[in-house]
Amino acid sequence: MTAEKPSLRRVINESGIEIKPLYTQDDVIASGGTEMIGLPGEYPFTRGIHPTMYRKQPWTMRQYAGFGNPQDTNNRFKFLIDNGQTGLNVAFDLPSQIGLDSDDPAAEGEVGRVGMSVDTLADMEIAFAGIDLEKITVSLTINGSATVMIAMYLAMAEKRGYDISKLRGTAQNDILKEFIGRGTWIFPVDASIKLVADTVEYCAKHAPKYSPVSVCGYHIRDSGADPVQEMAYAFNIACAYIDSALARGLDIDEFAGRLSFNFNIFGNLFEQVAKFRAARGLWAKIVKERYHPKKPSSMGLRMIAGGGGGGLTFEQPENNIVRTAYYALISALSGTQTMALCSYDEAYTIPTEYSARISLRTMQILIEEMGLADTVDPLAGSYYVETLTNQMRQKMVEAMDDVDARGGIVKLVAEGWIQAQVSSQAYNMAKKLESGEFRKVGFNCYRVEEEEKQVEFHPYDESDARRQIDSLNAVRARRDKAQVDAALARIEADARAEVNVMPAIMEAVKTYATVGEITKTLVNVYGRYREPIRF
Repeated sequence: MTAEKPSLRRVINESGIEIKPLYTQDDVIASGGTEMIGLPGEYPFTRGIHPTMYRKQPWTMRQYAGFGNPQDTNNRFKFLIDNGQTGLNVAFDLPSQIGLDSDDPAAEGEVGRVGMSVDTLADMEIAFAGIDLEKITVSLTINGSATVMIAMYLAMAEKRGYDISKLRGTAQNDILKEFIGRGTWIFPVDASIKLVADTVEYCAKHAPKYSPVSVCGYHIRDSGADPVQEMAYAFNIACAYIDSALARGLDIDEFAGRLSFNFNIFGNLFEQVAKFRAARGLWAKIVKERYHPKKPSSMGLRMIAGGGGGGLTFEQPENNIVRTAYYALISALSGTQTMALCSYDEAYTIPTEYSARISLRTMQILIEEMGLADTVDPLAGSYYVETLTNQMRQKMVEAMDDVDARGGIVKLVAEGWIQAQVSSQAYNMAKKLESGEFRKVGFNCYRVEEEEKQVEFHPYDESDARRQIDSLNAVRARRDKAQVDAALARIEADARAEVNVMPAIMEAVKTYATVGEITKTLVNVYGRYREPIRF
């Protein structure tokens, strides 16, 4: 009696695409053909936005960092730079993110806990002391209070003698994804988008090399979205910001080339690489056909692909060193401009210098030893990768069209529909992980029971909060209160007149008005956001 051969297991990736055991040229043709592949540096940019990519210049290495007070953060910045990091990605504490001063009662227990505490321009001056802002570009991971933090950063640079018209850098400043994911919103949806447009308009006129918005699919994915939703919702959001800026009378070529994107990289290697290749071609097509730019650079998808924190596990944390190495590989194969790699202990705590150095060395090994900077888009032409790229692109189009058909991203975020979709997807994935349908090493397979996790926790020093409050009070004591009051009055007047508030905020931060004072002034005009209740 002949033994029955075992059947091949069925494989469906997280985006819902069934994976065949073998791909041929026929699959590429059936999925859409090769029209969207092109050459790197040329429309539709599927293979990369620069002709020679990393052969000319490797990706920027920009790890997320910041904790405690500005001096502690300055020390960590310098440590990372000394170890070869080529860009900074600033973490702010929760009070700073939601517009609270460190001495606000609502900030108690959170000052400096998950990022750097910033109350006034003086804190920015301390955090970036001794750092060359022309050699090291800085990304500010800030959203709800982004207008204030951008103004503080630019004012700090001006005070140090930099020409902000030539200054490069980035602010996350993607408030719509905050309503979907992280929740550090302050103002209602319409007012929040107005403030984003204010920063885009101001930078287009005064700091044209600065990127005032980095649309962040990263946190949408971390909140539970699948890879298709991550990209589709991010593109819906980006189009909403573009439309808002165009309504100001700006030309698409004045600012589109300075938009950037922040995406996540955890998951199946080939699905993730195809996701980014598909996204580049789709974004170029969207900008070309909707907005008709004259500059090719306006169609390029400039991105940071990194992190991968949603893929890390509490269980067997050393496995995260291996995971992040593969995430870095995905990021390099995907053609990112900037890589920001999580550290293996980041599922638990703020990374130690030891773990941060491992992540930094991981990125450097890819360049120096593994050949990832040698040639452009090395997976191009693979029957599997090209088929999957076409399939991912089509699914992104379908997801974007669904949002538009329901009234658009702004309406659906305000109503909570997008949030509900992401929450539903997060629940479904949690069930699949529980059942083992999606396997996670150390979590639902190859477990080791009663293991001790060898992780050094970052200590939280409550005296940091006291020192930060003392510093804030010292700034208040030496500033000119009349100047501060006049600057805050101008902000309120401009907000009520519905004009761009960035010039007034720039004036206010130079008087050392605080984040909390400026935020409260804007709240007096715009009010605060209240989450919709969905049943």
